[in-house]
Amino acid sequence: MENRPEFVKLVNLASSRLGTQVTYATDDFFADKQRLVDDEPAQWKEGVYDDNGKWMDGWESRRKREEGHDYCVVRLGLPGKIAGVDIDTSHFTGNYPPSASLEGCYCADGEPQEDQVWQELLSSMNLKGDSHHFVDVDCNTPFTHLRFHIYPDGGVARLRVYGQPEIDWTRVSSDQELDLVAVENGGRALACNDQHFGHMSNLIMPGRGVNMGDGWETARRRVPGNDWVILSLGHTAYVDRIAIDTAYFKGNYPDSVSIQAAYVEGGTDEQIATQSLFWRELLPSQKLSADNIHEFVNQVQTLGAISHVRVNIFPDGGISRVRLFGRKSD
Repeated sequence: MENRPEFVKLVNLASSRLGTQVTYATDDFFADKQRLVDDEPAQWKEGVYDDNGKWMDGWESRRKREEGHDYCVVRLGLPGKIAGVDIDTSHFTGNYPPSASLEGCYCADGEPQEDQVWQELLSSMNLKGDSHHFVDVDCNTPFTHLRFHIYPDGGVARLRVYGQPEIDWTRVSSDQELDLVAVENGGRALACNDQHFGHMSNLIMPGRGVNMGDGWETARRRVPGNDWVILSLGHTAYVDRIAIDTAYFKGNYPDSVSIQAAYVEGGTDEQIATQSLFWRELLPSQKLSADNIHEFVNQVQTLGAISHVRVNIFPDGGISRVRLFGRKSD
């Protein structure tokens, strides 16, 4: 998709894979509210109907015949600061809402109550059918819940909420071992040279991959060289052990892997990718095998505190997850 804003490189805090739930909707007669936060792109199923009408991949309310409008409440899988949203009306043409708005709140315990104070994130904006609506959000406070309003009714395929997970690192002991590149700990996939079959962000998702599509996979390389991906740690850290998981990759796993690392201050994603050519070696080249978790401890080099890694696969192929276990630095 062309003209995607920079904020889409951040974490989708409203990802169902991260535990996001649509906890309430005024109405979801035609299409279940939980579909609004599905991770896969919305599908169109020609000629498919259920008991209530045409099957649609998203959240869709019935036609309103009285005053008011519809809305739903979304509990984010990861509380965080929001940089931008994508209101996606894919496949909704004659049944999309003319406009929508968004509010947020921070509710640490349970669900928001009737007296909850909500903060406006997006004032009412016009929508188009079968379109992505990327909008910047200018707010520097974290949120746990969103209230998504549509006026007066209709259907929206997906609501994606991009931002940075809110983690209170003062509560994390310097002796506590964490996966510092995991998305729930603030890790990010910044750049890669190729992601033809599987997106780089899958590498830092929770749990093991559920199939071969739930990983990072490059096209078959027909020229010399190797493929690579840059990952940012959620906090500068000392890395003690590394796990590379090739779950479900059997005839297409890389022959070997190496990891470079550095402590980086500032710079754009493109500048960091260029600098990564000269980073020191954290993990020397190691052989990989099919559909397996590879643990490395003694092979990990002592580099001090690092903030970014470059994972090199030789020559190409797919891996499911990268785990960097260590302790936060001061």
